Amino acid sequence: MSQIVKEQDRTIVIPGVDIVASMANDFRTELQNLIQDSSGDIELDLAGVEMVDSVGIGVIIATHNSLTRQNRRLKVVNVARDIYSLFSTMRLDRHFSVEPLAS
Repeated sequence: MSQIVKEQDRTIVIPGVDIVASMANDFRTELQNLIQDSSGDIELDLAGVEMVDSVGIGVIIATHNSLTRQNRRLKVVNVARDIYSLFSTMRLDRHFSVEPLAS
C-alpha cells in the first residue's frame, strides 16, 4: 500500500517499492480509487523505486489516460536515472511531466 498525501489541488502517491507485475494489480486498483475519490491532479513520487517493468509502465499510462479524460494531469517526480531514461526513450515524458531524482 502506497503512502498517500492529499493537498489542496493534488494527491501525492508514494509507492516506495518497485512498480512491477507482482504488485501491479493492487497498485492499479489503488490509483483508480484515488482518481474516483479525488478531484485534483495526481503526483506519483518514485523516490525509493528502482525498477518499473512493462506492466508497471502500463499502470502508469492507464492512470495518465484516466486523468486526461477528466481534464486532470499526472506528474511523475523523483524518477531514478535508469527509469527516467526508459521514460524518455519511450517518449512518455511528452505525454505527462517526468522529473528526475535531484542529484
